[in-house]
Amino acid sequence: MLPDVKKILYASDIESGSRPAFRAAVSLCGHYDAEITFLHVIEPLSASAQSIVKTMMNDDSLMEMHDQSLDHLRDSLRERIQRFCESELEPEEMPADEQIVARVEEGAPDQVILNIADEIDADVIVMGCRKHTAVSQFLLGSTANKVMHHSQRPVLIVPLKKA
Repeated sequence: MLPDVKKILYASDIESGSRPAFRAAVSLCGHYDAEITFLHVIEPLSASAQSIVKTMMNDDSLMEMHDQSLDHLRDSLRERIQRFCESELEPEEMPADEQIVARVEEGAPDQVILNIADEIDADVIVMGCRKHTAVSQFLLGSTANKVMHHSQRPVLIVPLKKA
């Protein structure tokens, strides 16, 4: 059994098939009357992609488009969370609005997840993991694998179907 859980960090790639991991986070939330931070991490553009984009737009336009995109993604996450709760939970299981916080951050997913877990002082990290081939697992590793091996916090890994 986990120690008292008040803050849950749920990290999601928001791909199809990720509901079982969110379901696990919501279940923990209900059991412990905890708060969930729903985190989605956007990987930064490669240097060559950034160079191409900069040739087509000035810095101000690029920053404005970037900020609008993040706002839109945050709104989409909130809507997705609401739809999930309405379709998957009974009214008495519904977390209060203040129990789920949506965050969108940029960077290397494993590092961002670990940093946000520290920032919010998460009691547990919940995330899904899709099965990959042995070769890709060996060469690249998975975000869940990296988080699990570098976290000082409990990590709940929920197996997911391929997207």
